[in-house]
Amino acid sequence: MTQSIERSTATTPTFSALKCRECGETYDLGAKHVCEDVCFGPLEVAYDYDAIRQRVTRSTIQAGPLSIWRYKDFLPVSTDTPIDVGTGMTPLVRSNRLARRLGLKELYIKNDAVNMPTLSFKDRVVSVALTRAQELGFTTVSCASTGNLANSTAAIAAHAGLDCCVFIPADLEAGKVLGTLIYNPTVMAVQGNYDQVNRLCSEVANTHGWGFVNINLRPYYSEGSKTLGYEVAEQLGWRLPDHIVAPLASGSLFTKIYKGFQEFVKVGLVDDKPVRFSGAQADGCSPIAQAFREGRDFVTPVKPNTIAKSIAIGNPADGIYALDIARKTNGNIESVTDAEVVEGMKLLAETEGIFTETAGGTTIAVLKKLVEAGKIDPEESTVVYITGNGLKTQEAVQGYIGEPFTIEPKLESFERALERSRTLDRLEWQQVPV
Repeated sequence: MTQSIERSTATTPTFSALKCRECGETYDLGAKHVCEDVCFGPLEVAYDYDAIRQRVTRSTIQAGPLSIWRYKDFLPVSTDTPIDVGTGMTPLVRSNRLARRLGLKELYIKNDAVNMPTLSFKDRVVSVALTRAQELGFTTVSCASTGNLANSTAAIAAHAGLDCCVFIPADLEAGKVLGTLIYNPTVMAVQGNYDQVNRLCSEVANTHGWGFVNINLRPYYSEGSKTLGYEVAEQLGWRLPDHIVAPLASGSLFTKIYKGFQEFVKVGLVDDKPVRFSGAQADGCSPIAQAFREGRDFVTPVKPNTIAKSIAIGNPADGIYALDIARKTNGNIESVTDAEVVEGMKLLAETEGIFTETAGGTTIAVLKKLVEAGKIDPEESTVVYITGNGLKTQEAVQGYIGEPFTIEPKLESFERALERSRTLDRLEWQQVPV
């Protein structure tokens, strides 16, 4: 298909090429994601940081829109009119009640469960990828997804007027399927796990010439996750935290938060300091955590089997890079059981009023596990990344959170129920006639 470069509204870009992460080979800024000429390593966007340093200050960022596009000079788009649906600038919540429960002094929740428009961090990466897709002339966009990415790709494509076809595993949670179909894309439910879906999508991308946000557009797409690093630094008063805990699926989010912190240091927006990076996986799909525990520098693929489907990637593309970051920052990578995932969801909800999906339950459960093991200093300022909304995975907690009391519309019926409720643990309520 024809790929037209840059709209008339484009300004001088701060990105210059695609560069192989392994061998350093450079490529032009097209729809390409692997080093085809030399080593088949992953490609990343290369930036002119001197140009960014001359163009960007704290004041220019603060004068920008209340979205990820306040950081446009750090993102791989040229247009002055990116796709802006209010994505980003989500709350950084000082979590005092959860901190007291865990014995921490300074704990924050970066709450992308309320990100716009589809209530997950994927809105960040898709906004960047689809803006770049338009610049490259794509009219049909697609993705391989465990749910959140399909929601986001379909929604933002609808807003941008792009044709959309998404691919998901056939056993995906009902809320995520509905949350994609409402935008009227073509949805392909593949009878297989995410890794099988992804392999099929690679073939489709090669034969149909579509813009797959997490395949041929991946170098641009992944850069959107850096904004989770930028926002935390800005929201902390232009400083970095001591420790972050984030979920691990492909490993890309983890590596890009790290890159975001490093870029702010590089251009002088924040002071440099050590930041420990810890990652969270579910036992039923924990290839990166297994490699970390065993001291390996490679990740062995696994077959996913966990309720935490949004992070159930058995063959993580950026797993080795996540391992490297955790180790060199003196962080950790841990995994938890499905039962602990549910408990993590409940713990965050009952202490901070945040209903997260299973990925967030995994992250909170790992946070708790690390604290109990003495791997998080109680004096550290710790930021936990919550990446999706619990309304998408309600099945995970059904049967674990009790039932309402059923009463007659009479005061005496209410009084009997209230008396009984005071004798029961809040999480063990039963539906009883009174």
